[in-house]
Amino acid sequence: MKDRAGTILRKLNPSDLEAAMELSTEAGWNQTIEDWRTLIELSPNGCLAIEVAGELASTATLVCYGQRLAWVGMVLTRIKYRGGGFARRLLMETLDLADRMGIDSVKLDATDQGQPLYETLGFRAEQPVERWWRRGAMQLLPLRTASGAVLLYDWEAGDAQAFGVDRSALLRTLATRRPPLLAPDSYLLTRAGREISYLGPSVCDGAATARGLFQRALQTESPGGWYWDLMIENAHAVSIAQELGFAPKRHLLRMVRGRDLRGQEESVYALAGFELG
Repeated sequence: MKDRAGTILRKLNPSDLEAAMELSTEAGWNQTIEDWRTLIELSPNGCLAIEVAGELASTATLVCYGQRLAWVGMVLTRIKYRGGGFARRLLMETLDLADRMGIDSVKLDATDQGQPLYETLGFRAEQPVERWWRRGAMQLLPLRTASGAVLLYDWEAGDAQAFGVDRSALLRTLATRRPPLLAPDSYLLTRAGREISYLGPSVCDGAATARGLFQRALQTESPGGWYWDLMIENAHAVSIAQELGFAPKRHLLRMVRGRDLRGQEESVYALAGFELG
């Protein structure tokens, strides 16, 4: 779609991956080109872009988990194009798409700067979320091989129950990068970032199990350290993060538009990332 100002609103596609990486890197974000590829593959119709004179200027993504929930992420504008209303325009397009699809609930994780814009578009506060950080492995612990009983655990179904919707397509994609760490009724996924690795998503049946899984994950070297995105209302997750040497790095507000949708959040020990939920 080309307007009178010469800008083009269109879908983001695989040929945009390098340019999209330029946007997220310019903003100081930690996404990799594989993260961008995952978003486009999961939601080819929900990843949108504004192009100016052949240059990718702005992006926004909408990943749908069935019809119950969609997640807004990667709202980015190249520095030289900021102030032109591109972010608002893309957000309105993604929300219009969600409405046409009959999505019950749309969520996102907002910075303090973005919150006023999201409020004008009908979003309201749900709960605070935080990104915590620590340096790489500081003490190696002995690994334990998962038993046959553990491997029978349907970790994707367990995630759906805790998160509130089925996001198995996302989980399978992330698991192709690094297999999940499993314990009875519990799992933890990890993945590399551009500079810093991520812990999460993770669903666990209790604090002791969660602590064991996170300790195992932290045995992997990560020169830039580790990010752990969590809901600070989960006191057990916060306590374990503190125990393992993490400290708050970034504060955001989880916001929702449409119906309230909450899962068994006491079992959610790590988020998939601010762009994925």
